[in-house]
Amino acid sequence: MADRSYLILDIETIPDPDLSWDAARDGFPPPTHHRIVAIGVIWLDSSLNFLRMGVFGESGSETTMLEDFTRFVGREHCHLVTYHGRTFDLPVLINRCLRHGIPFRTYFTDRDYRYRYSDFGHVDLADVLSEHGASRSPKLEGVASTIGVPGSRRLDGSMVASLVARGEIERVRRGCIEDVVQTAFLFLRFELLRGRIDRDGYRKHAGALWDAVRADERARDALVDADEALLLLR
Repeated sequence: MADRSYLILDIETIPDPDLSWDAARDGFPPPTHHRIVAIGVIWLDSSLNFLRMGVFGESGSETTMLEDFTRFVGREHCHLVTYHGRTFDLPVLINRCLRHGIPFRTYFTDRDYRYRYSDFGHVDLADVLSEHGASRSPKLEGVASTIGVPGSRRLDGSMVASLVARGEIERVRRGCIEDVVQTAFLFLRFELLRGRIDRDGYRKHAGALWDAVRADERARDALVDADEALLLLR
């Protein structure tokens, strides 16, 4: 298990227009009633070296997006890294696979993906940094700002549905990648925190991620106004 790669991910969703739910009563759709419009990812190897960054779902089809995503996880058997993924991203992914009849065998045959207190399989940074709910968990942009990543989010979840309706899906994908960038830097700092890497190792991996993000037109806005010295511990 130690040689697994890491897939850092975030999803963007809209309410599924084909499913009804009581907005007045529930306020927010349950996991079953979200339609996924983007899955943003950053892929690191088992030594935390940057491999790739991108978005599943560029075809626009939720079914194809989920098939590609589950196939990738099944093939790579990678650790999943999220922020609030245990309470939102993964339940939505599972329920949308259920709706479309898409197998996600790896997730259910490997208990580490679903065991909340394991460091393997799925690391939900919001969960571990709040001691599994013992303390209040801040929003991603709040905790990311403490390590030098810009705290302002250019895409709020409440904006996604209107952007999709106007055909501005590329803006949604860019916003999704920005969240993944924040999560990725936070994950590297967490690896330093728990002693998996030292400060020199952190500087190496965070510096490589910084360069990769700056070189990618889809993601470079995530580092606008970043505190480079604090983020890279220089």
